Amino acid sequence: MEDREVDAQLILQSSSMEGIEGSDLIAALQTQLKSMSLRVQELEAENAVMASQISRCCCGKVRLFLVANYGNGDSDNAGLPLIGGSEEERLDSGKRREGNGWFGEVGKARACKMSPGCERKNSKPMLTRYIALKIMYFGQRFYGFASQAQMDPTVESEIFKALKKTRLLVSSEKEAMYSRCGRTDRGVSSVGQVISLFLRSKLKDSEMLADNREISPNDTLEEIDYVKVLNRVLPNDIRVISCSPAPVDFHARFSCLSREYKYLFWKGNLDTTAMERAGKKFVGQHDFRNFCKMDAANVHNYSRHITCFDIFSCKERCKDDQLWAIRIKGSAFLWHQVRCMVAVLFMIGQGLESPSIIEELLDTERTPRKPQYKMAPELPLILQSCEFKGLNFTCSPDAQKVLHEHFETELKSHKLQAAIFEEALLSCLSTINDGSPLIKEVKKATHVPLLLRPTEPSYEERQAKLKLRAQE
Repeated sequence: MEDREVDAQLILQSSSMEGIEGSDLIAALQTQLKSMSLRVQELEAENAVMASQISRCCCGKVRLFLVANYGNGDSDNAGLPLIGGSEEERLDSGKRREGNGWFGEVGKARACKMSPGCERKNSKPMLTRYIALKIMYFGQRFYGFASQAQMDPTVESEIFKALKKTRLLVSSEKEAMYSRCGRTDRGVSSVGQVISLFLRSKLKDSEMLADNREISPNDTLEEIDYVKVLNRVLPNDIRVISCSPAPVDFHARFSCLSREYKYLFWKGNLDTTAMERAGKKFVGQHDFRNFCKMDAANVHNYSRHITCFDIFSCKERCKDDQLWAIRIKGSAFLWHQVRCMVAVLFMIGQGLESPSIIEELLDTERTPRKPQYKMAPELPLILQSCEFKGLNFTCSPDAQKVLHEHFETELKSHKLQAAIFEEALLSCLSTINDGSPLIKEVKKATHVPLLLRPTEPSYEERQAKLKLRAQE
C-alpha cells in the first residue's frame, strides 16, 4: 500500500508541474527528488532485513523471494548481481553454461508449507549456513563435472550422493541455492573446483549465521567439520579440500574473479621456446571464436581476457623425457577453449605451424571461420584454481591429516601401477633378440597448414541458419 501511495503522490506531483515554470519548477523537482531518495533508503533498509532473514532460512520461501526479486533463474543472467568477467560474458547463457542460473532448474518451485519463522510443525527449526566447498577430483572415469541425463557417473552426482548420505543437505538440490564455478568436460580433472550451497549447521549464534562471520578457532569444535564428514563417504577420486562460509548473494560461477588451468605434457621433441613465444600472444582481450567449440544459439560474445600464460618444466621424468606444463589464467573461458589453444601450440612446437598463426586466428576479420583441427586430449587438463574475493577457505587439522594420508596412499598406488607397466615394457624389450628394430618407422601424415584447411561455418552463418529454422 505504501508503494502505491508514493507512486500516486509522484503522479499527482508530476501532473501539477505542467503549469509551473522557472524557479518554482526547480523547487518542485527538488522536493520530488528528495521524496524518492527517502523511499530508496527505506527500501534498502527493508532489503537488509530480508537478507538477514534469508541467511537463516532453508525452506522454499528463500527461493520464492529470490525468484520474485531476481527472476526465475532460467538463464545465467537472471537479474543477479554478478561480479566476475565482462558484462557481455555475464549475460551469455545456454545449454553449455557453467551454472544453471541461480538455483539450477528453478521454474518448478513448490509452495512452502512452513509456518512463520520457517519452522516445521512439531519439529525444531533447521539451522543452515551458506558454504563454499573447494573440490578435488580425478576426472578419468567421470562423464564431466555437471550432472547430465543418462550420463553417469558425474562428479556432481557423486557429491550430491555424499551430501544426502551425510544429511548435510536439508532441502532439495534446487532449494539449496546450489552453484558451481566451472563445468569441466569428460576426463578433465581439478584441484580447485568450487561449489556453494546451503548446508546443515550446528552453530547456535544466529548473528554469525546471518552475517557469515568467519569461524574463530574457539568456534571450530561447535561447527560441523564439512571436509572430514564428506570425505568419509566420497569415492577415492573425489575429495573436499577445504570450505569457507559465504554470503547469501555469493554465486560460485558469477562471483569468480579468475580461473586458472594447467595442461601437462611430455616434452619429447617439442620446441617449448617457440610454444612459449606463441602462447604469450594469447595474453590480453581477444576474440577466441577460432579457439573453441562454437555454440551460436546461446553464446554471442566470444571475447575473453587472458591474464597470464606460462610454460615450464616439472620434476617428473620418464627415461630421457621430461614432464612439462602449460598454465593459462583468465577471467572466464569458452567451451573447449584451453584444449583448442593447446592443440595449436603443439603444432607450433612440432614445427608444423609458425608462432604467427596465433595472431592470424585471433584476427576474426581476416579469419572469420575456424579451420578444422583436432583438440588436445582431455586427460592432462586440470582446473587448477578459482579466485574469489572475501572467501577464506580452511581445513581442520584432523581433516588435513586424513587428506594428506589419502593423497599419499593414492600417489603410491598409481606409482605401483606405473612400475608394473615399466616391468611390462622391459619384458617386451627382452623378447626382441633377432636384431630387428623395435619400432618400425611409420610414415607421418602430411600436415596441411591451418589456413589452408576446410573451415567450420562462421558465427554469422550459424546465426542466419538458426533464423531460417525458426521461420520454418
